[in-house]
Order: sequence, then structure tokens, then C-alpha cells
Amino acid sequence: MSSDVNVSRTAVGSLLRTWESASVDSVWLRPGDWYTPAAEALVEALEARLDTAPAAYRLGQARAAAGVGITEAIDDMAVLFRSAGYESAPIRSIRSLCEGWTEGDATAQVSTQMHDPESGLGTPEYMVQRLAEVYGAAERTGLKVIDTHALVMVDVSVEDNDPWQRMARNAAVGQALTGAYGAGHPMARMGDGLYAVLVERGAGLGIGIAELRDHIGAKAVAMRVANLVRQPPRVWIESLPGTHRYASELLESLQR
Repeated sequence: MSSDVNVSRTAVGSLLRTWESASVDSVWLRPGDWYTPAAEALVEALEARLDTAPAAYRLGQARAAAGVGITEAIDDMAVLFRSAGYESAPIRSIRSLCEGWTEGDATAQVSTQMHDPESGLGTPEYMVQRLAEVYGAAERTGLKVIDTHALVMVDVSVEDNDPWQRMARNAAVGQALTGAYGAGHPMARMGDGLYAVLVERGAGLGIGIAELRDHIGAKAVAMRVANLVRQPPRVWIESLPGTHRYASELLESLQR
């Protein structure tokens, strides 16, 4: 048994060193901050032929805590699987890495039906629920939602079918929107590259749109995903209809 364990630890150590060297030589920006116990755990899972998704999730958390960008984290994990002789990393593990990166320290978990793991924002179902609250409050106060609220729509989609690029784009824009509006603000990913933000109408709404466009573009550059994002991002104000039913239909039409 001891011999088997030693062989296993030797194999893990060898692959870990190979991965680090190949990553630093190709995709990693700062060699001094590459190692984390989460990386070793992922290698152990791979060598043991176990499901690598849980370890990939923890690696995503560790990379986010260290300030590593989502693109760099994805590229780095791809190097591991290539170093181990695989053509590519499993989509399930890539998704788990992105989920871990988005969640950061895995604070309050949100219902999967309401939470989009790739962007860290809400889902279309989440936005429908938040709109129901807005329409309900308007009905109780005698106001009209069309006068008090609107949707800010953001479209950064580009032509590609690469799931890695899609995940990196969604993570970057999700982080940009959270930075612009603050955590907890009603926002959702409506589709690939399409996002909606529920806002209150006001005199500065138009100016805010221009600032948001610039903010998203700058964030894409900072996170090294500018080539994955429509330049400049398309941002516009979508008026809300008179009832929640029609608002739900509007959201559905925007997703097409």
C-alpha cells in the first residue's frame, strides 16, 4: 500500500511541476503566484481518474481570491489537461472552474433557477420575479412602472461557438455590471452576450448609459477578453410595458 501511495504522490508531483512549467511558459502572467493547494487537489483528482469538477470549482475560487482573471484561469487549466495527454479539458470542469471563480469565497448560495453561474448575475427567471415585485409595488402606490423604471440592455455578443470564450465573456461582463451597479442590484444574463439591468428612471439615465458602455469596454480590456466582446458594446434603454404579463413577454422576446 505504501509503495502505491508513493508512486501516486510521485505522479502527482511530476504532473504538477509539468503543468506549472508549461503554464508559466505560455499563459500565466505572474510565476510567483501560480501554486495553490487547489491546483494540487485538481492534479490528484485527475491522476486518480476521479470527477475533476469539484476540484476545478475550488481552483476557480482560489484564482479569484488571488486576483487572477477568468481567461487566465481557464487557459491555465487547459494547460493541465493537455499536459496530462488529453485533447481538452471537460466542459463540466471548465464550467465548475468558472462557477468557483464567479462565486469567489462561496458566500451565500443562490437558487440555481435564479442564479447564472457563468456571469454571477441572475437568470431570466430571476428578472421576471424582480419585475413582479416592481409591478406589485406600483399597483399598491398608484404609480405606473412605465414612468418609474426601465431596463438597460447590454449586448456584447460576437460570432463564435467556443464555450470557453463564452464563459470568459459572461464572467467579465457580469463583473463589470456588478462593479457598475453594485452587488444585489437586479441584473440578469438573458442569453449569450445579452444582459438586462432593472433601473429607476431619472434625469441621469442617458448619461449613465454612456458611462456604462465605456466601463464595460475598459473592463473587457483589463480582463484580457476585449477580443471576445463586441466593440463598442451595444447599450440601450428598453421601456417597460403597462403590466407584468407584457413585461414577461418582452423579456422572452429579447432572448430570441
